[in-house]
Amino acid sequence: MNGLGGLNKSENGVVIGLVQLKLPVVDTPEQLAAQKDRIVEMVGKARRNMATMDLVVFPEYSLHGLSMNTDPALMVSMDGPEVAAFKAACVEHKIWGCFSIMEKNPGGNPYNTGIVIDDEGEVKLYYRKLHPWVPVEPWEPGDMGIPVIDGPKGAKLALIICHDGMFPEMARECAYKGAEIMLRTAGYTAPIRESWRFTNQANSFQNLMVTANVCMCGSDGTFDSMGEGMIVNFDGSVIAHGTTGRADEIITAEVRPDLVREARLGWGVENNIYQLGHRGYVAVKGGARDCPYTFMRDMVAEQYRLPWEDAVKVTDGTPCGFEAPTRLYGETLPEAAE
Repeated sequence: MNGLGGLNKSENGVVIGLVQLKLPVVDTPEQLAAQKDRIVEMVGKARRNMATMDLVVFPEYSLHGLSMNTDPALMVSMDGPEVAAFKAACVEHKIWGCFSIMEKNPGGNPYNTGIVIDDEGEVKLYYRKLHPWVPVEPWEPGDMGIPVIDGPKGAKLALIICHDGMFPEMARECAYKGAEIMLRTAGYTAPIRESWRFTNQANSFQNLMVTANVCMCGSDGTFDSMGEGMIVNFDGSVIAHGTTGRADEIITAEVRPDLVREARLGWGVENNIYQLGHRGYVAVKGGARDCPYTFMRDMVAEQYRLPWEDAVKVTDGTPCGFEAPTRLYGETLPEAAE
């Protein structure tokens, strides 16, 4: 069900718009300011495009482009003019919005940050990407976990960013914390197209969770982002899919969090998010509640180690032109401590 892309909104529906935003070039503060204005304009387009829309979602890198430039002059703070402009746009157009920024971090490399702002201009969700796309991305690994909020119409909402979605544990964490809708914003380029599609569907099906996923779109003269807006239902079926690669197209659909809740309570076969922690409940009362997974136990003990660990060849960003880091996770740069 998608209500003809959200045109026919049901009483329990949440209409989502995914903006396949044109990939920009942002090398100067002036270009950053212009791109901020472009995003604000697109919030207005989303509202004019569909009066029923509850949430408009912009891709990762929609403000900064794909240059991986960490110039402090281009980095953004939560109290800066860019976030203020996004807040004002959400208020003006009476719509929730999901936005991407590269956030200043005096203690280390910038964070790749996603925010969700409500229709009253308040930041309701604030997330730092846990899994930067190594070795390509220089961003600091996130340190805030995965928040889940009450989103539009009370739907439980989470956000992950791009490469995060390649780890099944990320979607599982969202669902485990109650998310009924998971957003996945990305800047992925065409080589990732098939992986993008099947992980989006798997993330939905394995967790009985709606996922709404979108990439940047078009070319900046170097990179070609693919758009590929995908809204996937909790059974893994694709509700809406932007397959044309048309920049600035907004992919829309209505989703039903109430049906997610119904499935999570009523499904027996393939209720995997429940069955993970209740193995074999037909044979034993309540199912087995232990943790049979070595990797989980090792990670908690901070002893995660692959059998082929010592033979892994790419373990820093030097293949992509970055200097090998010397600072450990949790340590801050000396100048930040002064």
